[in-house]
Amino acid sequence: MNPLDFIYTPHVITTEQIIMFSIVVFLTLNAFVLMSSLFVIPYVLYVAHLKRTDKTKWGRECSSSEPLQIEMHSGALAWREENIEYLREMHIVNEGLNLYGEYLDFGFKKAAIIVPGRTEGLCYGYYFAKPYKEMGYNILTIDQRAHGLSDGEYNTVGFNEHRDLLAWIRLLHDEYAIESIVLHGICIGSSCCMFALTSGNCPDYVEGMVAEGMYPTFGDSFKNHMTNCGGPAAALPLIDIAMKLHTGYSMMYGPIHVIGNLKKPLLMLHSKEDIYSLPEAAQILYDTCGSEQKSIVWFEKGAHSRLRITDTERYDSSICSFLSNLQPVNV
Repeated sequence: MNPLDFIYTPHVITTEQIIMFSIVVFLTLNAFVLMSSLFVIPYVLYVAHLKRTDKTKWGRECSSSEPLQIEMHSGALAWREENIEYLREMHIVNEGLNLYGEYLDFGFKKAAIIVPGRTEGLCYGYYFAKPYKEMGYNILTIDQRAHGLSDGEYNTVGFNEHRDLLAWIRLLHDEYAIESIVLHGICIGSSCCMFALTSGNCPDYVEGMVAEGMYPTFGDSFKNHMTNCGGPAAALPLIDIAMKLHTGYSMMYGPIHVIGNLKKPLLMLHSKEDIYSLPEAAQILYDTCGSEQKSIVWFEKGAHSRLRITDTERYDSSICSFLSNLQPVNV
């Protein structure tokens, strides 16, 4: 047969076929967008909140334009300046990371290490230092990994940071002849301190800790944060997956899982207005705590991590009372 004799009959596409094809394309594109959103949005949230993308993020400057935060940061810098003659720059290397701190050596044999929360560098810690100096403690403030001048890419909400804290503790004892140490943590800093105190590597000369705004798990606090800020709280499991992939840790594990093992003294400072670390969650933490020397001080007013600026006198006096009653603990 001569190919030229072949008569081509074009296939007629019906309206119904066009509609069906359009529906398939529409559904496919929407499924792609939905699946992308399920993974992209959680990853973006994870990076925004727990990954340091460059050294300008989470530096030593004030982390917020919120007036109370600015006032606290300014007060911290003013107190630092008042005591600048006692200041010594500090540096250690732990797990391959350069970590930095500042040490106010007043000549005491005791020291307090102040561990700030997420996004804060060491300058913020000075805001909480005054009662410790009054009670005879030198002050160490630290840039946690991925904060301030310190190396690091990820905030692991205390999992890796507590080993850095133990390294700072050993430094004060071994090289500066500090005989006893107290830890003070704010929010995530409390989680770091709790992991350190309940670690099998925690030295006996660590006396205890003060915790402001401690949460059961970071996942609980983060969920409350997203709920109150209108964020996608339902994406939390996927954000947790992103954290596991990058760090190997889950944000659904936290102080609530170790506080029962705590044997050293604990002072919890908590606001009844805290919408991120809920009061009822704080009460559960306190009830679960295994220490025989534990106390909780409730503040009627004050936002999360804003207790001292709300009631400075009560905040400081609570710490002074706690320190004055510290007794050696058999561990």
